[in-house]
Amino acid sequence: MNLCARGLTLAAGDRILCRALDLTLEPGEVIAVLGRNGSGKTTLVHTLGGVRPPQHGAVELDARLLADYPRRGLGRAIGILPQFEDQAYWGTVRDYVMLGRYPHARSPFGWSAGDEAAVDQALAVVGLTALAGRTFVSLSGGERQRARIAQLWAQDPRFMLLDEPLQHLDLQHQLHVMEVARSAARAGKGIILVLHDLAWAGRCDRALLLFGNGRHAYGAACDMLEVEQLEELYGCSLRAFGHGTDRHFLPVI
Repeated sequence: MNLCARGLTLAAGDRILCRALDLTLEPGEVIAVLGRNGSGKTTLVHTLGGVRPPQHGAVELDARLLADYPRRGLGRAIGILPQFEDQAYWGTVRDYVMLGRYPHARSPFGWSAGDEAAVDQALAVVGLTALAGRTFVSLSGGERQRARIAQLWAQDPRFMLLDEPLQHLDLQHQLHVMEVARSAARAGKGIILVLHDLAWAGRCDRALLLFGNGRHAYGAACDMLEVEQLEELYGCSLRAFGHGTDRHFLPVI
C-alpha cells in the first residue's frame, strides 16, 4: 500500500525539471521536497496527485496507474493542499472545510453524521473551531491557510501532498502544522511537504532535492541536508549551525 513514481520525468515547456525519478511514499513517513522557485516542486505534487500527467514514467497507487482509478476513489486515497487557489470562497469556514468530504459523500441530499464529525475534528486540529461560522473571505492569510489544511484533514486521504503548507503561518502555527503532519504519519498516513525552511525539513524522514535542471537527489533527510549540496541547490553560500534535527542553515552575506 504505497504511492510510487517510477522513472518520472517532469518538464515545463521544453525545460526538463526532473529526470528519471524513482520515489516511493510509504504509510507512516514524511518526505520533504526542496528546491528553488521554478524547480518543479509544484509540478511534482500535481503529478503525484494525478492532476497532470508526467512527461515520461508513471505514478502508481497500490501498483495501479492513477489513471485507472475513478476520480472520487482517487480522492479518498490522495489529497493535495495546493499552493494557490484561483477563486474566492464566500461561504463559512465550516462549509469550506466540508468540501473536503466530497470524495466520501454517499448521498446528494446532504452530509452524513460521519461527515459532520470529520469536519468538527479537522477544525479542532487546526484550532479553528471558534471561527467555524465566520465567512472564509473574512479570515486573515494565516487563518485561511489553516482552514485549507483543515479541508485536507477532513478529506482524510491515505496520502497527503502539501505544497508549501507553512506559508502565511507564524512560528507557533508552523510548529503545530509540523506536529500535526508527524502525528498523521504515526497514524499511518504518507505525507509529502514542499518546504522552504530547512530547519523544518530536518524534522522529516527523507528529503527530495530538485535542482530544476533534470537532476535530483533523494535520501534520508540527515544525508541530504549537507552544506555543499544545499549550496548547489539554492545557488548561494550557506553556514550551518547545530547538529541533527536542530541543524540550521543561514545564507552567508
